[in-house]
Amino acid sequence: MPSLKNIQNQVFNLHFNSTDDEFNAICLDVFQYQIQHNLVYKQYITNLKTDINKVSHYHQIPFLPIEFFKTQCVVSSETLNNTTCFTSSGTTGQQVSKHYVTDIQLYETSFLKGFELFYSDPHQYCILALLPSYLEREGSSLVYMCDKLIQKSKHPMSGFYLHNIDELIKTIEILKSTPQKVLIIGVSYALLDLAERGVSLNHQFIVMETGGMKGKRKELLKEELHQILKEKLEVTSIHSEYGMTELLSQAYSKKNGLFETPPWMKILIRDVYDPKTIVNTNKSGGINVIDLANLNSISFIETKDLGRTLPNNQFEILGRFDNSDIRGCNLMIQ
Repeated sequence: MPSLKNIQNQVFNLHFNSTDDEFNAICLDVFQYQIQHNLVYKQYITNLKTDINKVSHYHQIPFLPIEFFKTQCVVSSETLNNTTCFTSSGTTGQQVSKHYVTDIQLYETSFLKGFELFYSDPHQYCILALLPSYLEREGSSLVYMCDKLIQKSKHPMSGFYLHNIDELIKTIEILKSTPQKVLIIGVSYALLDLAERGVSLNHQFIVMETGGMKGKRKELLKEELHQILKEKLEVTSIHSEYGMTELLSQAYSKKNGLFETPPWMKILIRDVYDPKTIVNTNKSGGINVIDLANLNSISFIETKDLGRTLPNNQFEILGRFDNSDIRGCNLMIQ
């Protein structure tokens, strides 16, 4: 089996034209590595009585239920030295997920390469982040990502905005008089707060929602949320980011709620009644995520989201199985 460093290099050498066989080969290497080094996953595989010698395709790889991150230390490493712990948001008394990242450089490489693939170099943007509910707590992987993107942008007006909407509006008005490209990324309720202030944008601006009413507002279907934002902010489309505390990679949607993944990430849909069965394109079911960047924890995660895959490697989110707090998905079942 290749070394961890070799596997990592193969993961980030994948590109949009990589074949399914190339992707599958790396998946199998990661699978074998994580069985050996992730005690939680190894025990889970053992309890399933999976014959790992018969696993020849990523469709056959068992996916670890995301709930394990709430009760177990899910790591593929012998040491937790220099570990960063990301935590999910949750209401008082609710058990949160903990993602122990033993190599933070993996996360940075993943989100920076992913951003560049879909949006180009962060240096081209002024990045305005509206993440109040995330900034008010510690351990947010979303805040970590946005902070690094803001640093990479190197624009003097890039930054976080907690509750200072008036200052944000002034910044927007200044930027509108320049040719600068601007990315406004925020949780749903914060973007609605901004939209209701009568702010109009122009073609320079990308508005990206990361999901999350966080109990601040009534939950909305994504189509309804996007329509409100488009009308009030006077933009033609709303972008979306789909990520989770438990992952190191993100999927992006540039319009119509159709998401795409970077080459080292793949979405599979499992049968609701038979979780071991992967269903075909256009059929709805539970979302399984392969995140090959997640080398030091687990790359094969069974989420609580509902969705369906579409042609051209796109997918859409249809809702969730319950009210579990998963970043990037704040939708009711349609």
